[in-house]
Amino acid sequence: MYYYEVLVSSPQFHGKEPLTYSHADFLPIGTIVQVPLRNKPVAGIVITSVPKPTFITKPITKVIVDEPVPTPLLQLHEWLKTYYPAPLGLHAQLLLPSSLVRKRQLPPVKRSGSEKATQILPPLSKDQQNALETIQKTKSHRTFLLHGDTGTGKTRLYTELAKETLQGGKSVLVLTPEIGLTPQLETRLKESLAAPVLTVHSDLTAVQRRNVWLQTLQTQDPTVVLGPRSALFVPLRNIGLIVIDEAHDQAYKQEQAPHYQAMRVASQLAALHNAKLVIGSATPSIQDYFIAEAKGSPIIRLTELPAGEHIERSIEVVNIRDRDHFSRQPHLSIEMLNALQKALTNKQQSLVFLNRRGTARIVACQACGWQALCPHCDLPLTYHGDSHDIRCHTCGYSSSAPHSCPVCHNPEIAYKSIGTKSLVTELQKEFPKARIQRFDTDNLKAERLEQRFAEVLNGSVDILVGTQMLTKGLDLPKLSVVGVVAADSSLSFPDYTSEERTFQLLTQIIGRVGRGHSKGTVVIQSYNPESPAIQAAIKQDWNGFYAGQITERKTYGFPPFYYALKLTCARASKKSAQTAAETLNRQLAQSGLKIKIIGPSPSFYEKLSGKYQWQIIIKSKQRQELLRVIATLPANWNYDIDPNNFL
Repeated sequence: MYYYEVLVSSPQFHGKEPLTYSHADFLPIGTIVQVPLRNKPVAGIVITSVPKPTFITKPITKVIVDEPVPTPLLQLHEWLKTYYPAPLGLHAQLLLPSSLVRKRQLPPVKRSGSEKATQILPPLSKDQQNALETIQKTKSHRTFLLHGDTGTGKTRLYTELAKETLQGGKSVLVLTPEIGLTPQLETRLKESLAAPVLTVHSDLTAVQRRNVWLQTLQTQDPTVVLGPRSALFVPLRNIGLIVIDEAHDQAYKQEQAPHYQAMRVASQLAALHNAKLVIGSATPSIQDYFIAEAKGSPIIRLTELPAGEHIERSIEVVNIRDRDHFSRQPHLSIEMLNALQKALTNKQQSLVFLNRRGTARIVACQACGWQALCPHCDLPLTYHGDSHDIRCHTCGYSSSAPHSCPVCHNPEIAYKSIGTKSLVTELQKEFPKARIQRFDTDNLKAERLEQRFAEVLNGSVDILVGTQMLTKGLDLPKLSVVGVVAADSSLSFPDYTSEERTFQLLTQIIGRVGRGHSKGTVVIQSYNPESPAIQAAIKQDWNGFYAGQITERKTYGFPPFYYALKLTCARASKKSAQTAAETLNRQLAQSGLKIKIIGPSPSFYEKLSGKYQWQIIIKSKQRQELLRVIATLPANWNYDIDPNNFL
């Protein structure tokens, strides 16, 4: 009889140490097995063999897959559980698909046949060639920050690097922040590379994700895997290149435990495989850029468009406070409407960006001032005209839209502050013959960007309306006009990252047009056109914006000059939440740890899912001090280490 410690994949397993099981046969380290956990079958990974313990052990039920998990993936787990502490059951869930445990035998995975490239790649520009040589020849660093303006061909460079990596017998991992970007990138990679390209993301069924995972595990051939941050944990062998596209995107941070940042995990994975890591963005995050400079990692700048192309775009800024610009529509200026009409006349596409879903963001009584708020979160409910209901986009609460005020019974309910759904309605009135399509997270599966990308690409959609997902990396040859309905929306958040988010969003959205396909027109509507973030985006002044931001963060002690930890408690009443926060604050102040404490204070979303939230922000020059704070937290506190923001 053999005895093994098994890493159990289950959210019900809250332990900090693996569990011990027995088995009649010898099992290699990394073997994927099925074990009982409280009499429920779950998947697990054998991580070490141990002597016979003094306690009675349960037997391993069966071996699920013959091939063991690659050693670097197990080593990544060992690092991850220390760097991003969380229950082991949650860490193991990152490594194993939930659908591995099935009553029926797993079907054999279909092997990919020999792949052939079907597209001849265009020649590299001088900028791209210099970047390629820098990455090839630099031996002292394995991480490269690729700071490439929109349209300068970052994807072309990724493809060339992937091609060379595959020819060297190694595999490639490509990360993208949005599912909507995968069809475009998947098509390019499949057409350009003579290797299997496997795509994995949450839109696939559980069985599809399992089959991709198994195919990755069981292949010995050089392979390309494309997906979001979770693709970091596919069992890909012998990785030679990791690419993080649109690396500034906040989607690369996991908001649930373990709260990992994909950039840090990718860096560790690259080190374990001795692979190159390329971090690409037109608007690198302030923190990542500073870290690259501090470590001396190569920062490769791309500013040159591919041969025969040149940037040609005009940018017009409209002050929303000057209502003379809005004589035809209350939310769309004459300048924007004229630009949209010109694009339609020329049979070109337009994109209208508004970072608010729904039909109306405020539902209020015009008589007494009552406003529809979520009963669980105290946040404004959003009206959705297509289903005539009001919803909370934080906790999911919904109810029928009111016909009269529940307080004074006045029937005059006002629906204010436009959302994407009502924006489509207004545009349809102005342009009745236009083919208009909305893209946001309220889309049904069949309506999503990844499902309709071919229609968008070939020009079957005249006007795209949507939220952030439309700002990220899309290259649409027929797109000539971009309209930004409210450029200030992200500036209103009381957080040190709000200016950076505004700059990134505007720079990315401006970069969708004038990419060498045709002349581009951008119309930006703003209440505060002179905002430094808005002006820097319009002028494409990355260096000036970065210099101002890094000075400000150093002055006020924000990341990257300090590590940060956000602590949150949720209680049934305001008083109990405040008391819990003040008690923990006193304990931390007396702990002797080298930390700075901000708060306690009510969270930005003070009431969430029926409970009141208070938070404490901890800063330290030493990340280990924050890990010590986490280790001593009371059981009913939540934590987020290296948070994207302090909201």
